[in-house]
Amino acid sequence: MAGYEMGDPDLDRGIAELIERAGGGADRGLIAELMTTALKLHRDGPDRGRLKLFNSALKEMRYSARVFGDYGGVPKVTVFGSARTPPDHPDYRLACDFARHMWKRRGWMVVTGAGPGIMEAGNRGAGREGSFGVNIRLPFETSANPYIPGGRLVNFKYFFTRKLGFVMESHAFAVFPGGVGTMDETFELLTLIQTGKAPVQPVVLMESEESYWPAWQRFVTEQLLETGMISPGDLDLYRITNRVEEAADEICRFYANYHSQRYVEGRLVIRLRQKPTDRQMDLLNDEFSDLVVEGRIERVDPHAVEIRDRDALDCARVGLAFDRRSFGRLRRLLDRLNGFICEDEDPVSKAPFPRPISD
Repeated sequence: MAGYEMGDPDLDRGIAELIERAGGGADRGLIAELMTTALKLHRDGPDRGRLKLFNSALKEMRYSARVFGDYGGVPKVTVFGSARTPPDHPDYRLACDFARHMWKRRGWMVVTGAGPGIMEAGNRGAGREGSFGVNIRLPFETSANPYIPGGRLVNFKYFFTRKLGFVMESHAFAVFPGGVGTMDETFELLTLIQTGKAPVQPVVLMESEESYWPAWQRFVTEQLLETGMISPGDLDLYRITNRVEEAADEICRFYANYHSQRYVEGRLVIRLRQKPTDRQMDLLNDEFSDLVVEGRIERVDPHAVEIRDRDALDCARVGLAFDRRSFGRLRRLLDRLNGFICEDEDPVSKAPFPRPISD
């Protein structure tokens, strides 16, 4: 199959030479594709408005990756919620307490949308030393809250690139009551996990009282689940709580054993901090055989592709021919794997936290 090229030998050679002059590197092929896409776009002759959008989106994503790049091995939780929640509201205080606990007690950095309300509470709780801000430029919110250091603030023009930044850089999500924007973030996040476009990650829905999320849950149950628009397992993709410790335990327990996942030649490979025993593998196959389209859940070694990419090679692995539909059940499988960590006090080396998105 032909490579992704310009089709002009002189241009393709010029792209390769320019990359070598810029430093080369193991990923020169991907960089060549990026440059080829830009030149193909030039040949297509799009209008200036589209070019400005594509250009801004790529520049924003590149800068976001640079800002977060120095903290790739540090776990991060994103806090979503209303920009209109005042500082004297119980939800503001709860968000502040949650963020403070995650940073001071659990060692997790906190990412917010950098605005006022719940976002400010999250950054205030984590403090400047534990905060990131992923800001959206709006005419009625002109600046970020004061609890984010300038070196960890990213400004976005577009909501879609901003949301990509949240998902790419976070290992968990805590969502507080909010308006249309918060609902957009909540449902998009659950959609990405439900469809496998983002790995399964812990999502906790938090509030100080028991009104907002129970009402939301009734809608989800009565209007989505009972009408067949979602599956029962989709309800396992999130947890509702009003307690800081419970939310923190839900998030951190998810990574007690689980490290990351990747599809390799059509099989889902789950990377773990501790190798399951024979008995544990039998239990997994007895309980989760419905997830496997053929064969069994098996312990596997790193694939050649993972070795090439130096991808979590210190981790143990299990592999399965996953049906790519039952992500709520997959969450239960990961919970079971995390439960095994308590049965053996000799886990594999503590690999750093992965980047949440993997291919």
